[in-house]
Amino acid sequence: MSTAYTVVTVVGAALAAFSAGSIFCNAKWVTEPLTQYRVPRSWWPWLGGAKAAGAVGLLIGLSVPFIGVAAGIGLVLYFTGAVITVARAHSYAHIPFPLIYMAPVVASLALAS
Repeated sequence: MSTAYTVVTVVGAALAAFSAGSIFCNAKWVTEPLTQYRVPRSWWPWLGGAKAAGAVGLLIGLSVPFIGVAAGIGLVLYFTGAVITVARAHSYAHIPFPLIYMAPVVASLALAS
């Protein structure tokens, strides 16, 4: 396992955990856009849970590689869905945000191979 793989995996997990915590804490900078994108409020805990599970999975993947790969794929799919949701809401200025969260996860998957 390379140092680069470890670093980007930990950064990806930290960003996913921060994003999950932002939903759980109802941070204004997260909840206002979700409302604008018409994401049902009942989905918010599930979305936060998915990101939290992905963060934990990435960290477990440092010891159990197939779990890290599965978590990484799940997070990439999650953030791809976020990009699509933002684009469908015509809020193009917000598209970079899910991409920022996705970037270290993609790098982790690339380095895992």
